[in-house]
Amino acid sequence: MVGKGCDCVKREKHKNIDKNVGGKNDGKTGKVAGGKIIKNKYLQLFVSVFKLSACTFGGGFVIIPLMRKKFVDQLHWIEEQEMLDLTAIAQSSPGAIAVNAAILVGYRVGGIGGALLTVIGTILPPLLIISVISMFYRTFRDNAIVNMAMAGMLCGVAAVLLDVVINMTRDVIKQKRILPVVVLVGAFIAVRFFNVSVIIIILICGLIGALDIRIREIRAKGVKRS
Repeated sequence: MVGKGCDCVKREKHKNIDKNVGGKNDGKTGKVAGGKIIKNKYLQLFVSVFKLSACTFGGGFVIIPLMRKKFVDQLHWIEEQEMLDLTAIAQSSPGAIAVNAAILVGYRVGGIGGALLTVIGTILPPLLIISVISMFYRTFRDNAIVNMAMAGMLCGVAAVLLDVVINMTRDVIKQKRILPVVVLVGAFIAVRFFNVSVIIIILICGLIGALDIRIREIRAKGVKRS
């Protein structure tokens, strides 16, 4: 009876491992078909980023909520707070924010290979679309239907950007700390009313964040020692 019980426990453990890695145990060698799962993951990563980039109009910020919905809410590959951090890094880094965010997400999910795939998947759709549009630019420029469609897209982009602002502000408020809220309001006032350079604001906010983390670490060490 004890031997049977041990065998049942071992089988259950193997099943749990198989579920976690997403592979299948062959029942004989105990090996997991991880290679196929990794290939499928890379393919899903590339296709997801390609679709997001192809449907993104109005700038890099529009792709952020789409990435968040795909990789955080649907696929559960990235945590909510981590996605927020990746967005901040992508914004503060030089270059297009959509490409920066895709590189960070790809590297987080699939390492260097994932980063390369996401870069290609992000660049290909606009490259193809712009190439086609450039061939018929004069026709599109004077077309009333195209102009009305672009005006409608602007309204949609504004709504998506507003959704990004609300969600990111909600995440900051959820921390229940005064400093992030003060930095948020101060940055908005500096940009909106005093026309302060975004680069300067990002550097100052980064410095404040680094000092805040350092002070909290020192306090945590002091509490542990006491």
